[in-house]
Amino acid sequence: MLAAVLTCASIFCARTDAVSIFQGATDWKPVEMALGKAGSIQPGDVYKVSFPRSDLKVTAAGVELKPALALGSWVAFKRDGEMTVVLGDLVLTEDEVSPVLRKLVAGGVEPTALHNHVLNESPRVMYMHIHAIGDGVKIAKTIHDALALTKTPFAAPAAAGPGGDIGIDTKQLDQIIGQNGKVNGGVFQFSIARVDEITDSGMMSGDHKMVIPPAMGLALAINFQPTGAGKAAITGDFVLIASEVNPVIKALRENGIEITALHSHMLTENPRLFFMHFWANDDALKLARGLRAGLDKVNVRRQ
Repeated sequence: MLAAVLTCASIFCARTDAVSIFQGATDWKPVEMALGKAGSIQPGDVYKVSFPRSDLKVTAAGVELKPALALGSWVAFKRDGEMTVVLGDLVLTEDEVSPVLRKLVAGGVEPTALHNHVLNESPRVMYMHIHAIGDGVKIAKTIHDALALTKTPFAAPAAAGPGGDIGIDTKQLDQIIGQNGKVNGGVFQFSIARVDEITDSGMMSGDHKMVIPPAMGLALAINFQPTGAGKAAITGDFVLIASEVNPVIKALRENGIEITALHSHMLTENPRLFFMHFWANDDALKLARGLRAGLDKVNVRRQ
């Protein structure tokens, strides 16, 4: 009888713990409904929703860009006390910029940067970074209404096939970069977190500054899109503090990698960050070694 009681008590405790964990988790369904698309939970309790611009046919230096290479809008939500903090990056054509900006500002979502990522692309593409803090559902509705003024697809993309051989040696890329990448939409991607903690005084809930997780746009992004014969087009961005900027420029340029943009994404982060975008189309392993030379100048987490 005692064993039965203990067993029942153990089951009850396990169920109670499970309920507590469930109740403690954020319910993102209302945000999903307001935004019009489902996302996924990322490390750091970040709810992230991606909007690949599969409607766009953009070429740069003779390469047609896959959405996963450089045409992916995203929005990230994180609870902080009673408030929801939102950061995002919206991929827009030139004629979409002004209507989207007006709609965002009217709904209390602040643009924090507007710039290019690549050079000589056709049609021209701009990237609008955004920030908001408040009611997550209201913010999501504002972003939905802004994106509805564009041709951004809201439907989930077709399921990708098996992530097998994509035409470049991904195992060697992992070894050279010193990180583990993944295949996404025909592109081999690396997401690399910085070691240092980043806070933002513009994201205050109560009397503290929020720590921004890497999943909210602070991870270094390196993308390889195969272009045939072992070659790949590369782009992405290095997330840098001021003292790292020119050493990374030097390392990349010495390895035949162009710098295509250097700018801020946020307004009140600490330490101050600079985002460096790059481009090349050459032997994938050669470019990986050049990117590794740049990474060696940056305070990133090593695997």
